[in-house]
Amino acid sequence: MCGIVGAVAKKNVVATLIEGLGRLEYRGYDSAGIAILDGDIKRVRAVGRVAKMQAKAESEQLSGLVGIGHTRWATHGGVTESNAHPHVSRDEIAVVHNGIIENHDEQRDRLTALGYTFTSQTDTEVIAHLIHYHHDQGECLLSSVRLTIKELRGAFAISVISIKEPNSMITARQGCPLLVGLGEEANYIASDVSAVLAETRKVIYLEDGDVATVTANGVTIWDKTDTEIEREVHMSDVSLASMELGPYTHFMQKEIHEQPRALTDTIEALIDDASFSPVLFGKDAEAIFQQVDSVLILAAGTSYYAGLTAKYWLESIAGLSTNVEIASEYRYRTSVPNSKQLIVTISQSGETLDTMEALKHAKSLGQELTLSICNVQESALPRASKLVLYTRAGAEIGVASTKAFTTQLVALFTLAVVLGKQLVRVSKDDEDGYLDALRHLPVSVQFALNLEPQISEWAKRFGDKEHALFLGRGVHYPIALEGALKLKEISYIHAEAYPAGELKHGPLALVDNNMPVVVIAPNDALLEKVKSNMQEVSARGGELFVFADADSHFTESEGVHVIRTPRHFGVLSPILHTIPVQLLSYHVALLKGTDVDKPRNLAKSVTVE
Repeated sequence: MCGIVGAVAKKNVVATLIEGLGRLEYRGYDSAGIAILDGDIKRVRAVGRVAKMQAKAESEQLSGLVGIGHTRWATHGGVTESNAHPHVSRDEIAVVHNGIIENHDEQRDRLTALGYTFTSQTDTEVIAHLIHYHHDQGECLLSSVRLTIKELRGAFAISVISIKEPNSMITARQGCPLLVGLGEEANYIASDVSAVLAETRKVIYLEDGDVATVTANGVTIWDKTDTEIEREVHMSDVSLASMELGPYTHFMQKEIHEQPRALTDTIEALIDDASFSPVLFGKDAEAIFQQVDSVLILAAGTSYYAGLTAKYWLESIAGLSTNVEIASEYRYRTSVPNSKQLIVTISQSGETLDTMEALKHAKSLGQELTLSICNVQESALPRASKLVLYTRAGAEIGVASTKAFTTQLVALFTLAVVLGKQLVRVSKDDEDGYLDALRHLPVSVQFALNLEPQISEWAKRFGDKEHALFLGRGVHYPIALEGALKLKEISYIHAEAYPAGELKHGPLALVDNNMPVVVIAPNDALLEKVKSNMQEVSARGGELFVFADADSHFTESEGVHVIRTPRHFGVLSPILHTIPVQLLSYHVALLKGTDVDKPRNLAKSVTVE
């Protein structure tokens, strides 16, 4: 959720750190700071965006060959400059940190007794003082970091610099992402590859327990057993262009409109051989899928709603009993393990801590048939899973997920068809029909994007509202959930979603002329049921906003507004109907003047519990 960048070079690294933090700002943006070694530690911090910190750094004319930087998403302590990173111990050690230190209270008491003074409310300051304590006892910086991380409980990615060792930095990870970027007479560390793309595409992804020494001339890595090890060097395929806004006002707007291309790229990777093949998921997929008798999907947030949609496909197409669980809840309850159950984890970043820990829990129960669906190559979840399917959404910067969600749906639909073929429930004619539907999906999504002017007009009716209700039935109910989440995230309007048939069991009490009701109503088997539920709303004076299709035969009237997609899109209709709810949320947020890409209190990659 926070962002880390560091650099060791034979030239001034301040500009590199600031540019890297600017690219990481989407991950956390309560405050930002950098620390530079220049004889002593020079530190600049500021509450707010990176630009505020940058202005202070430029006014102080910071310069140095070694430095670390951080963008913060507040956990321990409020949004204040004293809580901003980097944290410094006795003007000798500076630390940046992502994650949560669970035993920080007891360590704080111990360090206070040792004479250390705390100037922040953060758990991170504990790390700085612990490293300083060991360093002050005569240990080198590497040894001091090793000793410190053995005393910490929780998840962390840290980078450390010391005035006593001015030509290097030490970095370590446990449970939070961290990578090393390899440059020319310079090397870098970061929590996300976007932070170092301007300098290098050659990256090493550190594993849990790794500790690394980084200098301008090289990088040395030790694993959790303190054994020196070589990690694979990867060439990142993320482009700098994908990190730029281009002609768009917001990244969310850009990413909504990138969906035809993102879907095309994902689909082309899946149906290159004009078939749904197990090999898409890995060389061992066919053998693993033969063992599967049910599916458990573990995810969080928008990815959880993708999983709920997939449940309908997996049960109707593959005939496999499917459960979907919120990752943060799953590992804290007593469950009944099934060694033949396929564990599917879904995450845009591949680093979502709740989902990663849920996967670890499932594996600890003996559930070894694991599959990750992810948008980021070589991230933690794919590396921890036997099988993986990468979506091709490209870099997603906006906190509110858009193209990552729709490409996840394509990946999950593909999984349902592959498993259905394996279980001889999908005929060749069925497969051809599914392939044809996927091929036509990007064009149909573009048609849905063309509805934007009408949706923008609708948004004007939401600008003064404080609450909204979203309704759907069957496979479209999760899309209603996703629509409500998007509206909450970026417009700050309280929104809830229900299966339309549940209205009469409670939510109908909320309906009045100040409660807009958004309905997902394609022409499927449940359409007449949905129409009946809409009558319940109209009878109570509620105002209906209906996303239908050309075959739904709705008539606009007073209090009933209808927007139609060009045609009913069958089994892939949930993907098509995602587009209008994304656009509605975006345009409502525009009217309300919120920070669309960086909504308050939220961050992109959630690496804390």
